[in-house]
Amino acid sequence: MPLSASALHRRGVEAANARQFTRARRELEKAAARTDDADLRARIDGTAAYVLAQTGEPAAAEALCREALARDGLQAETVALLGGQLGALLMHGGRMEEAEASLTTAIDALAATGTETPALANCLMNRAVVRMQRHQLDTCMADLRRAISIYEAHDERDSLAEATHNLGYAALLGGDLVSALRLMAESRPTFAATSALATAISDLDRAEVLRDAGLTTEAEALLARVAVQFGAQRMRQARGEAEFHLARSLVRHDPRAAARAARTAARRFTALGSSGWAARAAAVELEARQRIRPDRPLDAAAWEQVAQELDRSGFRTEATALRLSARRDGTGRRLPRIPASAPTPLRLRAQEVRAARAAGRGRDGEALRAAATGLDLLSAWQRSFGALDLQASVAMHASDLVFTGLAAAVRRRDPATLFEWSERARHLSQQVAPVRPPHDDALAADLAELRMLRADLAGADWTTDPTVRALRDRVRERQWSATGSGATRERRTLAETTALLSADTAVLAYVYTGTGLHGVVVQPDGATLVDLSWPRVRAALDGLRADLDMAALTRDGAMGPVTARALTARLAVLDDELLGPMRRAAAGAARFVITVPGILGGVPWAMLPGMHGVPFTLATSVSRWFDGEASAPSAPSVGFAAGPRVPRAAEEVQRAAESWAGRGTTRTLQDTTATVSAVTALAASVDVLHIAAHGRHAVDNPLFSGFELADGVLFGYDVDLIDRVPRTVILSACELGRSSVRWGEEALGMTRVWLHAGAEAVIAAPVTVPDDDACELLTAVHEGLAGGASPADALASAALRTGVSAPFQCHGNGF
Repeated sequence: MPLSASALHRRGVEAANARQFTRARRELEKAAARTDDADLRARIDGTAAYVLAQTGEPAAAEALCREALARDGLQAETVALLGGQLGALLMHGGRMEEAEASLTTAIDALAATGTETPALANCLMNRAVVRMQRHQLDTCMADLRRAISIYEAHDERDSLAEATHNLGYAALLGGDLVSALRLMAESRPTFAATSALATAISDLDRAEVLRDAGLTTEAEALLARVAVQFGAQRMRQARGEAEFHLARSLVRHDPRAAARAARTAARRFTALGSSGWAARAAAVELEARQRIRPDRPLDAAAWEQVAQELDRSGFRTEATALRLSARRDGTGRRLPRIPASAPTPLRLRAQEVRAARAAGRGRDGEALRAAATGLDLLSAWQRSFGALDLQASVAMHASDLVFTGLAAAVRRRDPATLFEWSERARHLSQQVAPVRPPHDDALAADLAELRMLRADLAGADWTTDPTVRALRDRVRERQWSATGSGATRERRTLAETTALLSADTAVLAYVYTGTGLHGVVVQPDGATLVDLSWPRVRAALDGLRADLDMAALTRDGAMGPVTARALTARLAVLDDELLGPMRRAAAGAARFVITVPGILGGVPWAMLPGMHGVPFTLATSVSRWFDGEASAPSAPSVGFAAGPRVPRAAEEVQRAAESWAGRGTTRTLQDTTATVSAVTALAASVDVLHIAAHGRHAVDNPLFSGFELADGVLFGYDVDLIDRVPRTVILSACELGRSSVRWGEEALGMTRVWLHAGAEAVIAAPVTVPDDDACELLTAVHEGLAGGASPADALASAALRTGVSAPFQCHGNGF
């Protein structure tokens, strides 16, 4: 027996909800042909309108919906449902005020029946999206929570997942990145079970969370994938939205690519008649052009025309942001008023513009105050989370403020001001002390599975595997949710620093403004500002890593002398241009605390001629260095672990352990006993930990850096599962002292992972080190440590005794 029109309509609705639009269209056409019932036909047309909108025919969708609404004799409930559908169509077209009015009328009519149905919940959810876009977050969340309760009562699991996901998106707009990711992750399995397209739609929003968290590489890769999926399904509106969000992600670090993506999205939206979305894309293109050519006068009328279209479409926050950017050139036009209740990114934008305008007028004091106010706003936001990668990555939102403040501080020529701003930049991602998460068995299980997958995919790019991506996402999400924020660490002033420094110690604080390199030398009797040649330093840095790696690998070959000479010449330039002027200003100092911007994170300071045998520590900030513990245990416990396939690893740990005979207790793991679980258990029970193993730095996600043990890689995320980390950590593994630069100032790598977890000092190398050098130098380091020397002093004296020049250096509180 043929299915009834009502049954065919239900099948069409189910197919549309599963994003199977071709099947939905087929079922709806059959349903329409089998009924003369006016109400059912109107409901079929309402669903068909949704399918038309999703497949790139919004004008036809709106016309069909309005035609159905205009028919005589429809029941009140049918009129309400069609009104809700029209509101959803207007919402997708960016006509937010009309959409909210239509949806509110529908909600009131459906609520008047006295029964809370899934249809009412659908309208509430759509109105929540409208209010979300208009940044009316309190009423948005109220609508979503009401919709969630209705879906729960009716066991509507798919719709419940969508509402939960949208609640996560509202959390994102409110600045709660951790809750946003948690709620989206909670709903994702339901989408995955529905269809690949449903998953892609949820990933579109999830990419925004990653972007706002500063993880732009991952966000952009995700947006590129979902744009392709939407294109394959002829979902032109969704594809345009993915391209728009891609442009927004690119605008800070690749404005040319952002402008291209925004133009493509704007053309797509214009063809669809989505004027509001077209204006959003046009706004991103304008901002990208401004970043490409900041010296070019802007067309104020064109900017205001786009802002007015954003206002008309209900995107008032974006309109205000665009008007702020239009006034960055300081032409005298007043800035729009930004209320204290405005979103944090908008308030940060306002301070960026104020600082840039003041700097352009030569008012450096005003520029510094505006930039400092903006960074204080960011600091308040950072207090809501404690995870290291999240704290470091959100520095994206402060990059313009930091560089404007640093440049203004340099122009003031006041060492105290420049030191304050150096500390602001260094301290940005570590001013909130983390609350270590409790042990998470599920997280440990995910990391164990990743270890197995990495072994199975050896020789291939394991990061492209879908299962690996899903596990990596889950690991990060668990860690973000589990790591809380604790007390706020205070920054030290120049006066406090000079008062606390010992007579033989100097601080060498390097400052990069985006265009120039400068330094502040601090000693007990005062501070000196030093100008450095950034062009010459930059020329020496280009190719440095390749020279270091080549020199380590070709030492005994025919190319050995050639690469050694090239490296020696490059290091000599860095010694002359980077270190020499600072050392001369610090005459009389015997040890150094060095703080550097991310751009200098790969400098092998220990290999510079002027630092051979000189104790120094690379502090994450002077403030953190002062806050470290100075005293070490009189009889420390020491742990050693040797990973596989390192020729002299067993010898290295054995000789190092012998240095502690009669001075402390030692335990050693090697061969099959050096497993991840055994090494992490060892780390939790010792004061000094030494690991000799092959290591690799993960550029895109530094917390997946790690070293190879008997049963796989110990990742940076594994460190967070250690209840108590050692005071001193020695990583005899290539690359694990390396960092990835985040937004010009932030550098993140395995050393920072251990320091963030609570270690006082980490000795590691940023590049490949010959096994012989590592063995000789680091065993000598233990002689110093066992004799009571600090890590930095032990490393310096070991270099003198052995004559080994290697890039191992001390990070954190080395003395």
